[in-house]
Amino acid sequence: MRRRSFDADERDFIESRTTEPPATGHDDKRNSFTSAKFDLNRHSDTLDRRKIDKIPTVVKSGSNGWKPSPGLSVEDAKTAATLVSEPSEVDNMPGQRGLRLLRSKSPWSCTLLTLTCTFIAISLLLSIIHSFATRQLDPKGCHMYYSRSIFTQFADFDTEHTRFASKYSLYLYREGGFDEDPEVKGVPVLFIPGNAGSYKQVRSLASESAQYYYNVIAQDPKALEDGATSIDFFSVDFNEDFTAFHGQTLLDQAEYLNDAIAYILSLYHDSRRSQRNPALPDPSSVILIGHSMGGVVARTMLTMPNYQSNSVNTIVTMSTPHARPPVAFDGDIVRTYKKTNDYWREAYSQKWANDNPLWHVTLISIAGGSLDTVVPSDYASLESLVPATHGFTVFTSSVPNAWTGADHLQMVWCAQLVKPIVRSILHTVDVHRPSQTKPRAERMRIFKKWLLTGMETTAEKTLQQKEPSTLLTLEDNANSIVLPGQRLVLRDLGATTKPKANLLPIPPQGTPGSKKFTLLSNQAINQSESNGPLAVLFCSVFPLAAGQSATLFSMDLDLSDGTSGSTRLACKNAASDVILLPASTRHSVHPFDGTQPFSYLQYELEDLADHQFVAVVDKPTSYSEGWVIAEFSDSIHSSIESMMGLQRLLTFGSRFRLPADRPTSMNIHIPALDSSLLTFRVKLGKQACGDQAELFTPLMRQYLSEPHESKFFVNVKEADLSLHGVAPFMPPPLRYQARNNGVSLQLWSDPTCDSSLDVTLKVDLLGTLGKLVMRYRLVMVAFPLLVVAMVLRKQFQIYDENGFFISFAEAMDLCLRTSLPILLLVLTFLAIAFSIASSAPPHSNFLLWRSNATETAVDFTKNDLLLGSQDPIFWFLVPLSGLISAGVCVLLNTAALGLTYFLSILYSLLTSKENKYSYSHRQLSQTADHDNEYLVVRSGAHFDFYNYVNSILVLMLWVLPINGPVLVVWVHNLAVHWLTPFSSHHNVLSIMPFILLVETLAGGKMIPRVTSSFRYITNILFFILAVYAALYGITYAYLLHHFVNVVAAWLVAVHFSGHNFSLSNLIQILEVSDSEGDVKKQP
Repeated sequence: MRRRSFDADERDFIESRTTEPPATGHDDKRNSFTSAKFDLNRHSDTLDRRKIDKIPTVVKSGSNGWKPSPGLSVEDAKTAATLVSEPSEVDNMPGQRGLRLLRSKSPWSCTLLTLTCTFIAISLLLSIIHSFATRQLDPKGCHMYYSRSIFTQFADFDTEHTRFASKYSLYLYREGGFDEDPEVKGVPVLFIPGNAGSYKQVRSLASESAQYYYNVIAQDPKALEDGATSIDFFSVDFNEDFTAFHGQTLLDQAEYLNDAIAYILSLYHDSRRSQRNPALPDPSSVILIGHSMGGVVARTMLTMPNYQSNSVNTIVTMSTPHARPPVAFDGDIVRTYKKTNDYWREAYSQKWANDNPLWHVTLISIAGGSLDTVVPSDYASLESLVPATHGFTVFTSSVPNAWTGADHLQMVWCAQLVKPIVRSILHTVDVHRPSQTKPRAERMRIFKKWLLTGMETTAEKTLQQKEPSTLLTLEDNANSIVLPGQRLVLRDLGATTKPKANLLPIPPQGTPGSKKFTLLSNQAINQSESNGPLAVLFCSVFPLAAGQSATLFSMDLDLSDGTSGSTRLACKNAASDVILLPASTRHSVHPFDGTQPFSYLQYELEDLADHQFVAVVDKPTSYSEGWVIAEFSDSIHSSIESMMGLQRLLTFGSRFRLPADRPTSMNIHIPALDSSLLTFRVKLGKQACGDQAELFTPLMRQYLSEPHESKFFVNVKEADLSLHGVAPFMPPPLRYQARNNGVSLQLWSDPTCDSSLDVTLKVDLLGTLGKLVMRYRLVMVAFPLLVVAMVLRKQFQIYDENGFFISFAEAMDLCLRTSLPILLLVLTFLAIAFSIASSAPPHSNFLLWRSNATETAVDFTKNDLLLGSQDPIFWFLVPLSGLISAGVCVLLNTAALGLTYFLSILYSLLTSKENKYSYSHRQLSQTADHDNEYLVVRSGAHFDFYNYVNSILVLMLWVLPINGPVLVVWVHNLAVHWLTPFSSHHNVLSIMPFILLVETLAGGKMIPRVTSSFRYITNILFFILAVYAALYGITYAYLLHHFVNVVAAWLVAVHFSGHNFSLSNLIQILEVSDSEGDVKKQP
């Protein structure tokens, strides 16, 4: 025998164990002891201990020897003496005091390493949250839209039309004071609310539609002749369903909406309910407007069996996550997304229009930008779903006259956004066609005109399609002609006594260098030359002989005063191609301040091939401080390309010096900067303008070509630079594109100042941290599960080898020293490899649409792995996520300990019967007859069971967020009296292992040790869970529940393996309480 003693701080307890028992003679004892189920409450005179494979030995407390107390049987005495055994192999490990001490430590205790890592992790997490809340924030500029709403419910849309009539409802909106008739009369538009949205969110859109139609369109006979008419806005009451959390709910809504469309179209065939002109064709399609998840429902409708072909040809979505589900906690929603997106991709991969069921469908996606903290605006991209001929993505900061971001809810009531959205839809209407809309190409042109800036490479200019409408007659000596190569600058417009035309010669085609014409003015350029102070005309010499009629032109602008020898020019008005820019003056603060915008024209030299002059006509309507700057510039002088790589850009920043003789508009392209995870600060130096005051202060536009995101900065001195470019987990484009787009900065500055201008670009590290929140918020579900799995793996590893189930905190300390750093290192190298593979071109020549409709060479799931980054420079995100997750797990473990401790105290206060053993520890006292000594020993079995149960609790707490959203949907359905169960959640096997495990733990059962080779199964299962949580835990989070369910099933099997398995044992495990007079068993 050997006896080991420890310090006083370990309460001087004595404990040791002997070697392994012989092969025979003890199996029956172990089985009989196991069946006792650690029942200390029933047998108070029997000591509790773990199920271990050791031979009990008697321990003497002092030199006088130890004797059992009177009345104690021999068997009980032997049992009481099994408190000390020979030291195990772990006790003699160098550098440690032995794992036996780990068991004796408080579960609250943490090592210095654990505390340090937790402190660093929480500091980083708080820094990220603080950055997200305070840095790189877009200004809010939305104004509330007010309406006078009247809703009419269609009560006859009942169960004869749809099986969801008892759950959902259909309404017709009318605007008070304009149109209060409940009969249909215009073009049907159906509004689809989003996740937990209301049918009343249609008010702003429908109100603007009524007011714009009756105040503007109805007063324009030509518009009415072209097919314009009013809109009948329908809206659906989904009882605020949670479509973002549950795929079956999304499918139910899509099915209901297809039934609703069939019902809506039938209203126009009923003369009792329609006021339409009988000579017009009845509508055969409905325009859809979807907010948030309502846009996904709209696209899903076209894949449903009850969809009527060609009943939808225009879809406008707002803040809709098209590319991927916002959360992946439900398997149905992940599968629904995949099915819907595959259908759209396959349709647009067809070579011939007849094979494409979506050929006539137009899809517009509008995103709110950084202000949207509900859905990442990156997910609104259509680049992986729809070609540019059928749709596009635009950010609200790009929309003319809006120029502001919008949060998730502002999208439906922001006045600056509602107006262009509704007006663009009204202009696509053609009541003379059965589809009620113009052809697809025309619809796309109208949407681009109203929603894009007009400076995109895909923007269509109307100048070439127009015929000359103005005959400009000039006196030879009365008008000024700017010399070739010089700039036209006009100040104080309207100061002349009579109209004056300033001519700017257009360089001939084939001129060396790529020429571009630009014109900027603070005055509006009018469509009619007779109104306004400024007109811009593109003219060519008209060979009209004297006395020949000039009736070919709608406008005759004669500036010759009837003198002979005058020059006649046939001109086109450029007003239809005017681009609106936010005004930038010394008093400007935000682009949405509401001041009169600047007018900007931009043409490539090829667009002006049919003209010889640009005529800028200054008409003396009234004196103003108006100005005009017009010029032809070489592209080589108006653009700068940065060749700096991303690493050098992050390290040193970048600086550009714009020369004093620069053009009015300069473009700085930075191909390396395309990540949505990075933020920068831009600073502009001061420019001196000499004696004359500057015409305007610098105006900057930050833009991406795809998606169409532009941000404007007025009176800019410093600006925050963030973008929605290459984002994590985003599928690749429908057609492969090399990553060389990057961000561009277009800068307008006063060229008359004749001074250089410095532009400095530096990374904003603190602002960059905040961009991790929206892109990686689900990391806090997956990566902590990785940490918990590794901790449990370590606990079971030690328990199966040495018999000690150490605490969560001690296992965390061991993992931080060994397994976690190694696993995170491997995952880091994997992240680098995945990033390199993701950015590589596909191994095919699939650069155009393929004729094969079944599949394409583009792998749309290649960014689903790990953290989904497409740039190796973000390799540090893996260890960063692991470190933060470890710290959060330590905090959660502490919170779980505190909660259980508080509940145990509360329970003890509420119960009249005092527990025989305290919750935190037990002491055993035996009085010796001879020397009245006490032997006080802490029970190891209690701590083993307590640590085991606490770790299982922490594991289940991290699985809870995955199942919580579906539970919310279920409770919501009960609240609206929809009792149809979810067909996707009928598998009892998905929860039975959890139930059995919990009931087993509630019965006080400590899991037996697995000393055979089967112990590696436990190790492997937890390791697979950890690896899967890292690789696919964010993209396919719902499968984490099933993996943990498998682990729970294995633990239940291990519990059963320690007993003679029978039906009676299973029933005994599931018993919540014992027979009368017994108390709940505790170890």
